[in-house]
Amino acid sequence: MALLTKHLLKLLPKDKQMETRPFLEAVSHLPPFFDCLGSPVFMPIKADISGNITKIKAVYNMDPAKFRTLQNILEAEKEMYGAEWLKVGATLVLMWLKRGLCFIQVFLQSICDREKDASHPNLIHLNTTKAYKMVLKKYHSWILQIFQAALYAGPYKSMLSKGQDVMEEECLEKVRLFLVNYMATIDIIYKMM
Repeated sequence: MALLTKHLLKLLPKDKQMETRPFLEAVSHLPPFFDCLGSPVFMPIKADISGNITKIKAVYNMDPAKFRTLQNILEAEKEMYGAEWLKVGATLVLMWLKRGLCFIQVFLQSICDREKDASHPNLIHLNTTKAYKMVLKKYHSWILQIFQAALYAGPYKSMLSKGQDVMEEECLEKVRLFLVNYMATIDIIYKMM
């Protein structure tokens, strides 16, 4: 959890214009979070999020001044691609990135809300399954839904504070702190799309 709180997303400005570079820098610290869970189950989500960040970064790097904000990228692509803009380029990539970010949000919020399987309270499969069903399942074919079954092999909740000298409540408080601006950022991305 220290990894997440160390790289908090910044408070959004009043105009809700999300600067591309700081956003990409902040979310680039999310994929390593899955490593701390110690389970290969999350590797497809980690790879997807990392790939989407890389693709958006490539567009940004083509013209940092022109693509200073995520909104600038979306507006340029809307003009460039017309009616197809939601289905191509960085716009499509951002749509998939927001879904991955939302998966993380629902997963962490479920843990913070202390939702758990009464018969296996230290397992987080209930939290991951909830996040998958709420966010990703509707976009996956039946083959990819096999991933949902793999979530039952997910790690233990105690992995969230592994290697840290913190109690569970302190760890959850750090997650809650992280989620404040994180949720606001995801909300803005949904509104942009």
